[in-house]
Parts: sequence; C-alpha cells; structure tokens
Amino acid sequence: MGKEYREILPDHAEFIKEQHLFFVGTAGREGHVNLSPKGHDVFRILTPNKVAYLDLTGSGNETSAHLLDTNRITFMFISFQGKPLILRLFGDGQVVLPGSEEWDELAGHFELLPGARQIIVSNIDIVKTSCGFSVPYYAYEGERSLLIEWANKKGEDGLKEYRKNKNARSMDGYPTPIGIELNGI
Repeated sequence: MGKEYREILPDHAEFIKEQHLFFVGTAGREGHVNLSPKGHDVFRILTPNKVAYLDLTGSGNETSAHLLDTNRITFMFISFQGKPLILRLFGDGQVVLPGSEEWDELAGHFELLPGARQIIVSNIDIVKTSCGFSVPYYAYEGERSLLIEWANKKGEDGLKEYRKNKNARSMDGYPTPIGIELNGI
C-alpha cells in the first residue's frame, strides 16, 4: 500500500512523465484551501528533490498567493489508466516571474506556451505513494486548446491587464507576486 520516500525515484519520475494531468494543492494561514488541476506538458523534474511547472494565466492565482503566505505545496498525480497509483510530492514553493534571473535560468526547461505567467518551483522533502485502487479508469482524448486560444486572442497587453485585474490577489485577499509587481500591492 502506501510508502514514503525522501526523493523522487526513477520509477516515480517515469510515472509522472506518463501523466497528462496533475493537481496542485495550497492554502494560506486562513481562508480557503485551493486545489488546481493542471494540463499541458508543463511539469518538470529538475532534480530528485526539485520540481517546477510553467503556470498559465487563469481566472485566479491562489497558488501564487498561498506560497507567499505559507510556502507549502502538494502535487498529486493519479493513474487513470494501467496500474493504479497515486503519487504525492510535498514541499515548499517559490514563484518565479518573467524577467527575473531565475526565470531566465528555468524557462529553457519549458515550451513557453501563450499565457505563461510564472514558474512555480518546489523543493520536495517527502514523496508518498498510495494504491489508487478506487480511482476509476478514464481515457485521455487530448489537450483542450481553449486556454491557449484565449491567451493568443488577448495578446501580451491584454494578458498584462487581465493579470493586473484578476491575478493580483487571491479570493481571500492575499497578494500575489504578480499583484505586487503590477499593482505595487
């Protein structure tokens, strides 16, 4: 059944690379817990204890705000096909914005999709697996193109304005790095 590890092992890395979907969980000291699904090929294993994902512009920016407040993050990968397995990565997190030195170092790991707003980097201290015996089978049909199309239609100026208005604070009022940069919050 469940096992705990101190780093991402090669078989964990292979499992992660096979998944088309992952979930990111964060919470501030107060307020709501956020669980966000992520698609597209945006997750990277940098070392056995360090991961990153390219975060695309969306309707909220809870993860970013929570990382400023409590600096805790959990990633979850689930097998919907083949052998059942749930894999969780527990760690801290850092938001890296475009234009920073860290962005320049990390961006080369990704295809910079339209709407890319930040990179979330996490130092992983615990890797846990569990059985996933009750997870149903689902078939992968492909990525949705809607977010990419929306970002292309908005253009860089439109995305900047959208982020300024919609991504500056969390739903519970926590500031985000984007809000600090764009609005001086």
